[in-house]
Amino acid sequence: MSTEGETTTGEDPRERWAARLSRVESRNVTFLESLPPFWTHASGGQVRDAAGNAYLDFSGAFGVAFAGHRHPRVVARIRRQAERLIHGMGDVHPPVAKVEFLEALGARLPWPSSRTILGLSGSDAIEAALKTAYLATGKPGVVAFEGSYHGLTLGALAATGREHFRRPFDRRLADHVRFVPFPDSPAGAKRALAGVTELLAGSSPVPFGAVIAEPIQGRAGIRIPPRGFLAELGRRTRAGGALLITDEIFTGMGRTGVLFAAEHDDTVPDLMCLGKALGGGMPLSACCGPDTVMDAWPPSTGEAIHTSTFLGHPLGCAGGLGFLEALDADDLVGRAGRLGASALGYLKASLHGDADVVEVRGRGLMLGVELRKTGRAGPAAQVAGKALEQGLIVLPGGEDGEVVEVVPPATLASEELEKGLAILVASIRSAR
Repeated sequence: MSTEGETTTGEDPRERWAARLSRVESRNVTFLESLPPFWTHASGGQVRDAAGNAYLDFSGAFGVAFAGHRHPRVVARIRRQAERLIHGMGDVHPPVAKVEFLEALGARLPWPSSRTILGLSGSDAIEAALKTAYLATGKPGVVAFEGSYHGLTLGALAATGREHFRRPFDRRLADHVRFVPFPDSPAGAKRALAGVTELLAGSSPVPFGAVIAEPIQGRAGIRIPPRGFLAELGRRTRAGGALLITDEIFTGMGRTGVLFAAEHDDTVPDLMCLGKALGGGMPLSACCGPDTVMDAWPPSTGEAIHTSTFLGHPLGCAGGLGFLEALDADDLVGRAGRLGASALGYLKASLHGDADVVEVRGRGLMLGVELRKTGRAGPAAQVAGKALEQGLIVLPGGEDGEVVEVVPPATLASEELEKGLAILVASIRSAR
């Protein structure tokens, strides 16, 4: 059997690894038609693959590596924890690491007294939030937004406004979710708010107890609503007897230049979902809220009604503690604001007047370059392919793959950022 990084003269290692993967993984998971790099090492903003190639990672590994890959504080925490306890019984005999992490996270949440349900994925956090909203309001209906992405488990998928993911499972999805357009302009915000108000005030046989929104739609192509939209959405949601859930899985923990993206609108939600960056690379997510909402859950009687085997996993919580330490020690929130402003200015100046570029937008280190659709399928995928050839990892986003997403680690050195942005601009120009 071949080993990691082994090469044979004249052979592309990606072909061998792709062949091995295709024999053991369900074919719906990894796209192998255009051979991807198979990662073996990563540190900071750098990634290496099985062929020994080096890349700059401007995807943040789906936004997870906000503190960079393998941050020393995260690694140190995980190593110390692994030497003591790898697995515990999170809801029966709780690991100490779970308590320590919940305390450290709770100190940063926007409510005077909060409670949290931990999970392993963003979908876990969304499922917990939707259940919490139902328990707190007694209303099963959910208002969500077109273009939204909240996860692919059945409850989260029902609130996800992307037909690509929904269509194969339509008949399995709950029918109590209604969608309104996500606004890109002040006029769009007025229409969206009117739609939410109408649904909450209507005489639907399924009353609505929750409105769920991403402060910035990530996978939909870094779609940013007008200032003030989220705040007004919160006011109308509560006036209609429902709870506002902010999905901060992508935006939260500093990526947009503030700890939680809802802060851009001075908004405190009723429930908030966190993930991605939260574990410093470990699978860790959280559904958080004030005790006045979270105490809608009944006390455990010894058999929790919402739990999982790996809830509060010691290594995940250790990674989360390391990430929170890095957040402060490296001023990651401030760096995201400063580096993001620099990157946004560079991209706008460099791509100004380019006929193929519709818009450059972003907040903090959550940036998008929207490309004109000219009959080509997924123009951003072509740019991503060109960039990969030059050693830069970016991913396409948007309903039609029209947006190049730029979500790098906040630990990048300024010269790394400049190098990556120059490659991206060249890739956009050469992909025509």
